Amino acid sequence: MSNCSKTSCQTSCSTCMSADKKLESFIKELDVETSHHRVESQSIKCKFGLDGVCCRLCSNGPCRITPKAKRGICGADADTIVARNFLRAVAAGSGCYIHVIENTALNLKKMAENKEPLKGLKALDRVSNILGITDGDQFEKAYKIADSILKDLYKPRYDKMELVEKLAYAPRFEKWRELGILPGGAKSEVFDGIVKTSTNLSSDPIDMYMSSLRLGISTGLYGLTLVNLLNDIMLGDPVIRQASVGMKVINPDYINIMTTGHQHSLIAHLQDYLISSEATKLANSVGAKGFRIIGCTCVGQDLQVRGEHYNEVFVGHAGNNYTSEAVLATGGIDLITSEFNCTLPGIEPIAEKFDIKMICLDNVAKKANAESVVYSYEEKEEITNKIVNEAIKSYSKRRGSIELNIPKDHGHDDVLTGLSESNLKEFLGGNWKALVDLIAKGRIKGIACIVGCSNLTAKGHDVFTVELAEALIKKDILILSAGCSSGGLENVGLMSAKAATKAGDSLRKVCEELNIPPVLNFGPCLAIGRLEMIAAELAEYLNIDIPQLPLILSAPQWLEEQALADGVFGLTLGLPLHLALPPFVGGSELALNLFSEGLKEITGGQLIIDGDVDNTANKLEEIIEERRKGLGL
Repeated sequence: MSNCSKTSCQTSCSTCMSADKKLESFIKELDVETSHHRVESQSIKCKFGLDGVCCRLCSNGPCRITPKAKRGICGADADTIVARNFLRAVAAGSGCYIHVIENTALNLKKMAENKEPLKGLKALDRVSNILGITDGDQFEKAYKIADSILKDLYKPRYDKMELVEKLAYAPRFEKWRELGILPGGAKSEVFDGIVKTSTNLSSDPIDMYMSSLRLGISTGLYGLTLVNLLNDIMLGDPVIRQASVGMKVINPDYINIMTTGHQHSLIAHLQDYLISSEATKLANSVGAKGFRIIGCTCVGQDLQVRGEHYNEVFVGHAGNNYTSEAVLATGGIDLITSEFNCTLPGIEPIAEKFDIKMICLDNVAKKANAESVVYSYEEKEEITNKIVNEAIKSYSKRRGSIELNIPKDHGHDDVLTGLSESNLKEFLGGNWKALVDLIAKGRIKGIACIVGCSNLTAKGHDVFTVELAEALIKKDILILSAGCSSGGLENVGLMSAKAATKAGDSLRKVCEELNIPPVLNFGPCLAIGRLEMIAAELAEYLNIDIPQLPLILSAPQWLEEQALADGVFGLTLGLPLHLALPPFVGGSELALNLFSEGLKEITGGQLIIDGDVDNTANKLEEIIEERRKGLGL
């Protein structure tokens, strides 16, 4: 008998349901196994794991807490075990983001030292002003920015990071100081989070949750906000524009390089070289018209945001993490560069079957059948040459022997992208008055930030995300999105202006007047930091604190430990955070009460766990209505 759940698979159970029906049909016809095929075989979940009450930290275990066995052998109860597991996951997720900001800051520092052209001078001025750096030319300012960030990252835990106060919204900073959760050095906070959760150390769950909040702050301000701003300085400010998305962006006449990961600056030299006449001649020598970069996962979204600067080589974003396997199965990709997570292990056998070369650029993200070419600024030219030569060899070897199956009807050519906290404000007239007026008049009821990952278990691939977005825009709630969620939303057309017809009458008219879609694309999961900046600026404009805004946060299809660190940042900001799937805390009444109610009195935040789309949409609308009333709207 099949174990297929009707909420996650179709009746045939051949593949997982997807909100992207063209993608779903394409995957059904593949003769290779993908993550979408493996959902059913993993459909029976361990309840101890789901509830977070399994502990395997010592050789007496694994201990599993039940109503009859309320403590593990060491005496740890469900509240302690759940808190330990949660903090350990948040620390790991924070560590991933801190790794990204460290690499990004190091690259900016090297660029400044070598006086390499900086493409985002407006961003440079902005960040310099935020951090209070006024002396020197552009390179000296960039150097000081990078150096100050690195110094903060490397501080010990007991030495508070200096940039937090400059980056944070002032009322939030004061709240964090009052709570005693201002973070020390970000890398030390990750280290201490891991230590604190080790065997027979901390058993106080509240203390561990407060440590999680501290990690959330360093993750959000450094691993999210600053990564965007530094990339803007190095690679160019985002530009609002229309773009193409979906598998249709793959052109077999070119040597196609697919990128996956989160670290845009690691491929900056490559993308600049690929538009040179020298690179084009190399491609011509093997019968190709040139090189093309195909975006996938968050680094693809980052490329899309800055696509105006690279439109000669970057042709579009093909899809999110769980689209990547299908992208490779088209046969049109010749080489993969990867440098961080969201690069599924499931792409390895597909790359092998289709004879696609894989190169990993970061030693923390080595794939089993890939070549490791660890990026360093000093060797960037050699690394670019290596990638180009391997791409040429791969193209020459596989084209003609690999059958191509590129669905030209998958995706859209009119997706609005390139949004940032700065250019959205410019688009609205240089300040937030226009948006605030629309909200005050009720033409836009409020704002929902739908962010984060894609998974295959919250109703299927992007299903909950898309259905929730559609439900909220019908209620005249404007949506801002960042992360793999954006990849799913744009591929089904919700980020095209024509999607205004799916919105409620009031929001539809606003979208038609401004020629925008009801779901706005801010790019990668890192751009959650951009949304935080918008929230802070709106609160400052209204002279209120962030928890008073008619703004909610949802990561309906969160996937990884990084997403938990993101989510905790949202809770520190005082935002209501919705998840369609629980973060493995259901076995602890203390955790459930703390997240759902207790945090309201601590940070102002609240966790809402609900796997029903209509219930969720109604709850989020109620919160927005309550906050509107609180503001007298």
